[in-house]
Amino acid sequence: MRFKFLLGLSLALSLLSGGSISTAAPSAKRSDTLQWWQDSRFGMFIHFGVYSTLARGEWVRSVEKISVEGYQPFVDSFNPVDYDARKMARIAKAAGMKYAVMTAKHHDGFCLFDSKLTDYKSTKTPIKRDLIREFVDAFRAEGLRVGLYYSLLDWHHPDYPHYGDNHHPARDDAAFKDRKHDFNKYLTYMHGQIKELVTNYGRIDIFWFDFSYGNLKGDAWKAEELVRVVRTHQPHAILNNRLAGDGVNHSTGYGDFITPEQDLPDSIPVDAVGKPVPWESCLTLNQSWGYNATDNRWKSSRQLVGALINAVSKGGNLLLNVGPDGRGNIPERSVQTLAEMGEWMHRNGKAIYGAGAAPMPKPEWGRLTRRGNTWFAHVTDPGIGHLKLPGLWSKFKSARVLFDGAAAGAANSHWGNNMGDMLLLNVGSPTYKTYEMPDPLVTVFSIELTGPPQISAESSH
Repeated sequence: MRFKFLLGLSLALSLLSGGSISTAAPSAKRSDTLQWWQDSRFGMFIHFGVYSTLARGEWVRSVEKISVEGYQPFVDSFNPVDYDARKMARIAKAAGMKYAVMTAKHHDGFCLFDSKLTDYKSTKTPIKRDLIREFVDAFRAEGLRVGLYYSLLDWHHPDYPHYGDNHHPARDDAAFKDRKHDFNKYLTYMHGQIKELVTNYGRIDIFWFDFSYGNLKGDAWKAEELVRVVRTHQPHAILNNRLAGDGVNHSTGYGDFITPEQDLPDSIPVDAVGKPVPWESCLTLNQSWGYNATDNRWKSSRQLVGALINAVSKGGNLLLNVGPDGRGNIPERSVQTLAEMGEWMHRNGKAIYGAGAAPMPKPEWGRLTRRGNTWFAHVTDPGIGHLKLPGLWSKFKSARVLFDGAAAGAANSHWGNNMGDMLLLNVGSPTYKTYEMPDPLVTVFSIELTGPPQISAESSH
C-alpha cells in the first residue's frame, strides 16, 4: 500500500505543469479516439435478455445449472412488450450520461440482434424485433454515443466447452463428459457475429467484450483477428481489455481501456512502467446486473454520485448499470435514483465532464477534480470548520459554490495565525466556522487559480 501511495504521489506531483494526466492508448490515433469517452466520464450499462424474465440475475443458467431444454420455454415466451429504447435513452440523457453500452449477447448465447447465423435471437421469439437496432437508433437520436457488449462465452452453442468448464451450466453433468466439441466451429460463429455487429448497425463507438478466464484468453479467442475486424470496419471505435484478461488487471491488452468491476481503484491505475492507463469502472445500482426481483440492496444517489466523483478524481469513467425487467421496464427505483443523479449533474456537471485528476492526494473532507487552472472541491464528507487545501493560496484567484455561483469564504489565516500557502475554504466567512453544506448530495466548489500551484511533497498528504 505504501508503494501505491508513493507512486500516486509522484504521479500527482508530475502534473504541476498544468497539463492533464496522460491516459494515452498505445498510439496517438487511439488516444485521439479515446478523448470523447474520457471527456464524457459517465455512461449507462444495460443488461437485458431472456434471463430478465426469470428475474434471478443474468447468471441464472450457470448458478442453477439449467439445461438448454430447461431454459427453452423462457426463450419461446420472450416477449418484452414494454421495451422502449427511446424511453431508456431519455432516462440516460436526463441522468447526465453521455454514452450507453447494451448486451447484444450475454453468456446464455441468446442474441438481441438479428443475427443471420442463428435462430436463437429476439426476432424469432414473440417480440419479433431486433432490440439492438432499436437501442442503437434511439440512443443516437438523443445524441448519445452507443456501445455493444458481446459475451465471448456461449452456453447455448454446441461447440462451446461444456463438461469441466468453469462456468457452463453442464460443467458437472456426466452426460457431457465424453462429448466432443469443435471449438474452431464456435470461433467461426463468434467471429461471424462480431462481423455482423460491426457492419450492420452503423457507427458503433464502443465494443465491450466479456470475458476471459483460465485458458480461454487472447489467442484462444483469435483475439488479434477479432480486433482487426473491429478496427477495419469501425476504426474510430474503442475496445475494452477483456479479450486478454478479467478486466481488473492494469493491462489494456488488445483494447484501449481497463474495466474494474463492482469496485473503484485505490489510486490512479498504472501499467507495468508506471504510466496511467485509461479506465472505466462498471457498477450496479443494486447488487445485480440482470433483473433480480428479490434484490432490494439499492445504492443511494449520494453513494453513486460519490462513486462518480471518485472515478473522475482518478482520471476514470463510471459505467452504471440498469437491469430492465422481463417486460422491458427499467425498475422504478433505478429510474428515481438516476433522476436524482441527473439533477446533481445538471448543477455540477462542469466538475465532471472533461475533468480529471488534480495533482494532490485525497483530502480528508472529499475529493478533487480539475480542468486546467480550475479546480473543483467535492465535499463528500464535510467535517468541522474550513476545508484545507495546501499549496493553493499563492495561486488563488477566486472560489464559488458551483451550483449557484455564490461567493465562497477563503482565507489563509486562522485566528490570526498565518497558514502559509494553505487555502482555507468554506461556504461562508469566517472560514473556521461550521456551516451546513447547501447541496443535498455533494456540494462542489469551483476554485480559479492563476496558474499551476507549487505543491511540495511535505504539504501533499
